[in-house]
Amino acid sequence: MQDAKEEVRARLNIEDVIGEYVQLKRAGRNLKGLSPFTDERTPSFMVSPEKQIWHDFSSGKGGDVFSFVMLVEGMDFRQSLEHLARKAGVDLSLFSRGDGRTAKRRARAAEALELAAKFFQQSLLRTPRALEYVVKKRGLTRQTIQDFMIGFAPDDGSSLVTALTKRGFSKQELADAGLTNRFGGDLYRGRMVVALMDATGRVVGFTGRIIQDEIDAPKYLNTPQTLLFDKSRHIFGLSQAKESIRKSDEVVIVEGNLDVVSSHQAGVRQVVATAGTAITEQHLKTLSRLAGRIKLAFDGDKAGLNATERAIKLSQTIGVELEVVSLPEGSKDPDELIKTQGVEQWKSVITKAMPAVAWVIQQYSQRENLTTAEGKRRFSTASLGLIRSLHDPVEQEHYLQVVAKKTGASIDALKAKMSGITTNKTVLRHSKTKKTAPQKPSDETLDMLLGLAAQEPSVRRWLASVPEEVTDNANTRELLKYLTQNPNATLDPIPENLKNIEEYVKIVQLKFDTRYADWKQDDLPGEMARLVKHVISKHRENKIQQLMSNLRDAETANDESLAQDLRHQLNALIKEKA
Repeated sequence: MQDAKEEVRARLNIEDVIGEYVQLKRAGRNLKGLSPFTDERTPSFMVSPEKQIWHDFSSGKGGDVFSFVMLVEGMDFRQSLEHLARKAGVDLSLFSRGDGRTAKRRARAAEALELAAKFFQQSLLRTPRALEYVVKKRGLTRQTIQDFMIGFAPDDGSSLVTALTKRGFSKQELADAGLTNRFGGDLYRGRMVVALMDATGRVVGFTGRIIQDEIDAPKYLNTPQTLLFDKSRHIFGLSQAKESIRKSDEVVIVEGNLDVVSSHQAGVRQVVATAGTAITEQHLKTLSRLAGRIKLAFDGDKAGLNATERAIKLSQTIGVELEVVSLPEGSKDPDELIKTQGVEQWKSVITKAMPAVAWVIQQYSQRENLTTAEGKRRFSTASLGLIRSLHDPVEQEHYLQVVAKKTGASIDALKAKMSGITTNKTVLRHSKTKKTAPQKPSDETLDMLLGLAAQEPSVRRWLASVPEEVTDNANTRELLKYLTQNPNATLDPIPENLKNIEEYVKIVQLKFDTRYADWKQDDLPGEMARLVKHVISKHRENKIQQLMSNLRDAETANDESLAQDLRHQLNALIKEKA
């Protein structure tokens, strides 16, 4: 797949792709525009056509054309490759190890789905009772119907298959698209259908809702797993919501697809849905690329509680923060809330979202009688099972205090119980002696320093003063080491030894161009000296803070030998600083 990636990259200009999202203006050899990831007023988003790289100084993000599309569209790498390949006119099947049959089947399925969406929309216009349901009962506008490609599947059970067969599609191709039932007839019958789209807006399936009650008929019917539709990855409404998600830096996940439709129509567009409450790690990863805050608007019933618990545990492995949106009493879902109490009430409850762990613990407490020993036991067992899944010891400590307050139990008793009900050694048991890693000098300063050294070999003599441990970033360490050991090497083109961190090297070069393009050559050595001095000073301050913390622990433990050694190290650093 590396060959396919390089072919796509060769056919596309990064400035043309990014220019579809960001208005770029010439700034010397580079291009500049407003960040699509932050709400900035002064342009700090830079693109280098020469290096085919971009960097956003306001958010600290950067990379190549693939990483940009992944972030701005909420895609994974494979999806971004397919998206850009279509744009570049590259047939990925030519780069696959097989004979390209799967790629061709996917392409035919996509074509069938697009035609099906148009068929359903035309059928809606021709069916008065369906229009009455969609427009009058559901209250959907023409624009909403267009945005979500809403249509109607006829009752006869064969209209769609007949229409697509006439267009040259085989039964297998229609099955690949998920449009037929096990008998080969239309899967959707007598239903309002809403298109399921991927992040680019391509139709990958449908969800159908009955418009009148039928005995034993499910209210909703979704496309089964197909070549294009994967329930564990699909996020309904993402293509329509991603711009609002980026701007607001938040996304609200609701249970129903029609909740998303109603919310978008009301003007609250940072809303999406997964398949009911079945949130997966892939869903959270995709959304975390677009927003810093993920809010869950599930029912407060047992299913919603269980789904929130699962989401919290998944979020710990990914490193995202979750909040919970609680609907007012009497509103079963956002759609009903908007219709009965108005969009402002919906906006209000979104704003008042609370941390997911706090919400779950609150739900536990409301389900038990905390005046009894039995109620306290069940409540603490459930709460501690959740708290032990948290990775941050400070966060664990906070929620232990919440449980202690509600039960009247001591922190020590709760820790002992949590230790007994888990097979994993929780980090909390060592939280008193565990040290937070000292803050390193900002990567931005180090990037500027390395960018300067990369472009101006004459200033690399200063690098010998910079200790390797100033950073935990492997890329930064590798470039620092290379430049120190190769004082005269040019980085244009990128040396073979740095090919594995080529993207990072290009980003620090872009940072150099952005900041120092107009500087006089004679001023650069002084700037290098200033940056090195800042990095070393910050590193020394971090070491002093760490030694002081260690000294306090040694004195508390009455370890005089260790304390004496730490005092010597501390005095030496303080003298060095002076």
